[in-house]
Amino acid sequence: MDMLKMRVSTVMAIALTVALLLVGIIGLALSYVNPVQWILPYVSNCFDYVGCWVQPTLIYLSGVIETLNANWLVTLPISFLLFAMGLLQPESRRNIKAFPRKVLSAYRKVCSWRDWLFAKIEYLNGESAKWRRAFNIAKSPYSALRFMGLSPQMAIGLLVAGSTATTAVTVNEVTQSKSFSNGDSGVYDAPSDVPLALNTKDLPSPIVQALSEENTLAVSLGSVPVREIKLDDISIGEIYKGSAGSDAGNTSVIPSVCDATNPAKSGNAKCPAILVTGIPAIAASGDTPAQVATRIRIGQMEVSTSRCKTMQFEDIDVHTLELHHLVADGISVYQTAGTAPRRTQLLGSHSSENMNTSGGTFDRLLVIAGTSGVSANIGTLSLKNIFSKGSSCIFKNLDIGVLKILENEVGHDNNLATKDFKILNSVTSRNWSLIDNFELNLTEPATQLANP
Repeated sequence: MDMLKMRVSTVMAIALTVALLLVGIIGLALSYVNPVQWILPYVSNCFDYVGCWVQPTLIYLSGVIETLNANWLVTLPISFLLFAMGLLQPESRRNIKAFPRKVLSAYRKVCSWRDWLFAKIEYLNGESAKWRRAFNIAKSPYSALRFMGLSPQMAIGLLVAGSTATTAVTVNEVTQSKSFSNGDSGVYDAPSDVPLALNTKDLPSPIVQALSEENTLAVSLGSVPVREIKLDDISIGEIYKGSAGSDAGNTSVIPSVCDATNPAKSGNAKCPAILVTGIPAIAASGDTPAQVATRIRIGQMEVSTSRCKTMQFEDIDVHTLELHHLVADGISVYQTAGTAPRRTQLLGSHSSENMNTSGGTFDRLLVIAGTSGVSANIGTLSLKNIFSKGSSCIFKNLDIGVLKILENEVGHDNNLATKDFKILNSVTSRNWSLIDNFELNLTEPATQLANP
């Protein structure tokens, strides 16, 4: 019996609390607003199966509410008092005190479901990556060894020594031709992934010498636009030397005989380690025909997290230039205002998709529009984690939508008076953004020993 009384008492308390709150809220609203006036225009005199009492009832209610509106000085405090009494009831106080805990509990449940879902997604992504890696390794042991830094000869030797029965897939990898995607040196006439023969006779004359170097990674751009050229994790220049035996003393070398597009070549100076450029106009001389100037048009170009002896930008027309977080042994930047439009290269289906290479060691890296009078178009050009030593990195004869120069390290002589990083006054940009760039005494890193 006591339990029944307690339950009835609880129900009555809850009902009283709810009634006080509802009456208070409704009274506060009716002190200012008459909602019936918005309903009456849409109510007819009579309704089928209902009768003709709906409209008169609404008219009566409207009169009552108008009375409450007219006497809002009385209605408002009474309604507020009823609402406050509802809040002061034990049931209300308990629920108000428990509200933060309930919200926190609900949030924890949502987080639990979120973490469970993300854990499943991460697990599936991890499994997918593992299986993809396993298939790649099973398909291409030669490529795996090359990725770890071994020379082609050593990779072949390990494959032969490690197994007496090589698969057809392995044979195919070992014997396949050079390609840009595998990080092999050579001259690539974009968008082709296969290098040109070194004895080719139809190379543009200004870059014949540069493009015929044995260990140069060169992209020769022509009339076919390229959607993306991505080069990352590459070592360039005088970066390694032999470590043992007959290889001791042998070093990678940047040539001193250079192509006509080199803007810094003088005397016995070395060619640029990295060169991205069109060609300047060249007058006819003897048997050498005249060359019509070319430029490379790029939607977005990024040079980031890379190391150069010196880095120079000249004769470039940019819409937006971002120079962020540079550390260099002397910095010289001329912020020259320009009026360049935002060049977003709309290449369509007639363009080449991409030319990507990751990993490898080369004497030089060249991206050149070398055909007389034929300017090149690139959607995105990305150079990331390019480690060079021994000569300069030069970028010129370019038209760019967005140029990002991010988190690079430049310098070699431990002398801030000589400016190893330069943006010349021939670089114009509509928008400049320079953030957190510092001068710091730097020397070139030590030459690395090659894998014996």
